[in-house]
Amino acid sequence: MIPYGMQDINQDDIDAVHSVLAGTHLTQGDKVPEFEKVISDLVSAQHAVAVNSATSALHIACLSLGVGKGDLVWTSPISFVASSNCALYCGAQVDFVDIDYYTSNMCVSALQAKLEHHRANNLPMPKVVIPVHMAGYSCDMQGIKRLADEYAFYVIEDASHAIGAQYQNHAVGCCEFSDITVFSFHPVKIITTAEGGMATTNHAKYAETMRLLRSHGVEKNDKIQQQGGWCYEQSMLGFNYRMTDIQAALGVSQSKRLGQFINRRQECAKRYFEYLQNLPIELPPLEAITISSWHLFVIKILNKDRRDIFEALRKERIGVHVHYIPIYKQPYYQRLGFSENYCPQAERYYASALSIPIFHAMTNDQQDEVIEKIAEVLV
Repeated sequence: MIPYGMQDINQDDIDAVHSVLAGTHLTQGDKVPEFEKVISDLVSAQHAVAVNSATSALHIACLSLGVGKGDLVWTSPISFVASSNCALYCGAQVDFVDIDYYTSNMCVSALQAKLEHHRANNLPMPKVVIPVHMAGYSCDMQGIKRLADEYAFYVIEDASHAIGAQYQNHAVGCCEFSDITVFSFHPVKIITTAEGGMATTNHAKYAETMRLLRSHGVEKNDKIQQQGGWCYEQSMLGFNYRMTDIQAALGVSQSKRLGQFINRRQECAKRYFEYLQNLPIELPPLEAITISSWHLFVIKILNKDRRDIFEALRKERIGVHVHYIPIYKQPYYQRLGFSENYCPQAERYYASALSIPIFHAMTNDQQDEVIEKIAEVLV
């Protein structure tokens, strides 16, 4: 089976992990701060906070912005459920903004219309909006920031797919148009720490709060330890969301190849555009303003039943997938009151979307096989 995505681990990665295993600190050593510095430098953000998953990063990002009971958070329906669950963890309510069918990202026009409707009808306004950079293609962050300034909401970029991507010649994660950005380092993502996540921000207060929240709300500093070298203080109710030094060492090593990973994914994407362009499908967006990290390559099936194509390709050992079922269609969200066809463009996208294999270690021969099988099943 040619998977839709997978990690790429080399001997340097193995040696980096082994060096931690052979050392004295498996966790809470110097590798996590080193990894945070690597990522903050890569994306030109002032602060980075490493945690055990992007889900944890989303949760503490919401909490650091004061999200709580009675608040409202809006996000995209085309994402993994973590993008909305994070608000529910805080006791807030969730709503969804429809996507742009072409980009699969949150539609700025739909966001503006929804904001105008809520203001005109004296309905609750969002405290936080979480746009999702679907497949590694950045949302229109300048447009979202303009609305954030006008309507006074915070912005958390869910960039779980987008480490290495660029928007307006800036690295996604620099937080020029947002308060916090969140990355994922799950094995199918562009770089991996096995499991892990990171939040970047240019606000020292948010970073400090997230660091406390990831480690039980406990802090140690010189003033506290003047009471005794054993002393620590819990100043808030936090969580055990820490990243280990083992994971961070892998992340540091993987980060050295981020440019190589992105270049290879771009080569694969270019070949797909070249060889799939005459088939009865819609290809992903390709615009100069955004350089995608190509975490996923999502095609849209035209005039064919997507399930038939999915099953035919799986039978041929091509590991296609669907990203994603609109979140509000999940049984849990249906019980919260969301209707089946809540976001029309998300429904339209979901009916035809199919993720085809793309990953750094993918060979041209493997990609040729994918192209050949797609052409065969679409005939």
